[in-house]
Amino acid sequence: MRSGFTADDVGAQTGRRFLVTGANAGLGFETTKILAARGGHVVLACRDQARAEEVMNRIRVDVPKADLSFQPLDLADLDQVRDAAKAVLAGPRIDVLINNAGVMIPPRTLTKEGYELQFGVNHLGTFAFTGLVHPHVTDRIVITASLAHKSGEMDYSDLDASRSYHKWPRYQMSKLANLLHMFELDRRLGAAARATQAIGCHPGVALTELTRHLPLPLRSMTPLAAPFFNSAAQGAWPTLQAATGAHVQGGDYLGPQGLGEVSGRSGPARATRDARDPKLARELWERSVDLTGIDPGL
Repeated sequence: MRSGFTADDVGAQTGRRFLVTGANAGLGFETTKILAARGGHVVLACRDQARAEEVMNRIRVDVPKADLSFQPLDLADLDQVRDAAKAVLAGPRIDVLINNAGVMIPPRTLTKEGYELQFGVNHLGTFAFTGLVHPHVTDRIVITASLAHKSGEMDYSDLDASRSYHKWPRYQMSKLANLLHMFELDRRLGAAARATQAIGCHPGVALTELTRHLPLPLRSMTPLAAPFFNSAAQGAWPTLQAATGAHVQGGDYLGPQGLGEVSGRSGPARATRDARDPKLARELWERSVDLTGIDPGL
């Protein structure tokens, strides 16, 4: 008897509404495709409408009755985050919010508000959007982290990366922030007696578009390493479990079950002591409110 969760374990989702950020590529695309195939309505929250429409057309080739819609969302621009949240709040309720969108090791870039892009998009944009729409989410809020969180350290001293920019530590910090956010959000939802739960996941090492900023020598080795890593479809299994798994609870963290959590079927994952530290999480929450100007009210 096999253990672990795959796309085959996603049950019927008819009548349920999902919003997936960054749904136009990689893990987001694979997640959207499976949810649509199981009958769910999926809102693709992405920056580029043309790419979103292309993806919706691709999905409908395999899933002709796919129930899909588009919502503009740019997590690097908090004004656009507010506009997107306003549109979501004006529409039908969402059963599951899947925070999937992210960037990994780009050249030094800033958000509209002047924050380093990885922290700004992966954490602050996600915090802001979630903080605005959470009252409209009835079941689960999924936040995507990474194995990289294990080397992450929170450092608020140079958020525009003007003094130095080392892309890997910045990525690791943003992924630690994702997990701190998830655990604190679930604690606060529970304290507010909300039925909605927060759940974390990570894809292991999945071969997606996020690898486009890897140095050329590493990118050239990707085909050789592929058998040892997850495909994008396999990397989506923890997200799908977090979003639909029958036995998932608030505060759970899910990832691949293979050696080192690099690949394989989904199940319980290991978060570091720092990621589970309530004091660090409260500090991040308070700073995030100050940096975004958005208080989730929890």
